Order: sequence, then structure tokens, then C-alpha cells
Amino acid sequence: MSETQKHTLSCLVENQFGVLVRIAGLISARGFNIDSLSVSTTEDPTVSRMTIVVEADPIKLEQVKNQLNRLIDVIDVKELKENAFFDRELLLAKVQAKDDRHGELASILKPFDAKIADKYNGLVVIEATGNSGTLDRLVDQLRAFGISTLVRTGRVALER
Repeated sequence: MSETQKHTLSCLVENQFGVLVRIAGLISARGFNIDSLSVSTTEDPTVSRMTIVVEADPIKLEQVKNQLNRLIDVIDVKELKENAFFDRELLLAKVQAKDDRHGELASILKPFDAKIADKYNGLVVIEATGNSGTLDRLVDQLRAFGISTLVRTGRVALER
């Protein structure tokens, strides 16, 4: 039995109504959970790029890629191989931060190039960009402050 791992797919698709639903439906119908999905128009406004992160074994992943390529609105599907792409996510986290802990918080944020985006009522909104592993490490550090809300955009990636 093959071992599952996370895979990043980059799909160019026609910028048409319903494409996202068809692609997400195809993937979920095959029993895959989508870990991350990001969609945006490209330099060509008629084309969108979808970055999809799924956990799958190599055989089933190949089947999904083949089926995606058969969809009429799909232009191209590529699996982005590890160390052959550049990726980023955006993270926003609302944490407890009384005035006496702002210095401590600032020292945690500095190595991550994160910043305080907003302050109100004893809460601070942290903004950070980075790859998934970097943001995971930041979240671990922020837990000591009490994260009340956390949101991440999901991966966007470019092939090198």
C-alpha cells in the first residue's frame, strides 16, 4: 500500500462560472480532503490559477490529475514538486495582548517578519506571510498569548 503525503497542484482554468465547484467536487468525490485551495485570476483575465493542496498516495493523485485534465474548463494541471516551487500564505491572528506584554509579543514576531496590524480592547491582530511551516511555528509561539481567532489564506505557489 502506498503512503499518502501532501501534494501541491497548480491548475490553469478558464475563468468561468462553476469551474471551482466542478473541480472541488471531482476531488472530493474521489475521497480526498482539500487541505488548501486558493484561486485568483492570472495575468490573463480570462484564466484563473488554482493552487490545491491534497493528501494522497501517488497512484490516486495521478488518477485525479488525469481526471482534472479531462474537464473542459481545465487548461493545464501540474504537480509542483518539493523544492521546485515558491509558496506563501497569509495569516491573521487575533491574540490577547495587554500593554505589559507588547514587548514580549514584538520579540516573538520579529524573526517571522510579522507585524501588529491592529489593536483594540486588549486584543492585537497579527499579520504574517510565509510558507506553511513558518506560519505553523508562529502559531505555536502565539498560543502562549491566547489566540481567539485564526485565519489563513491557504497556499499560493509558483513553479521555480
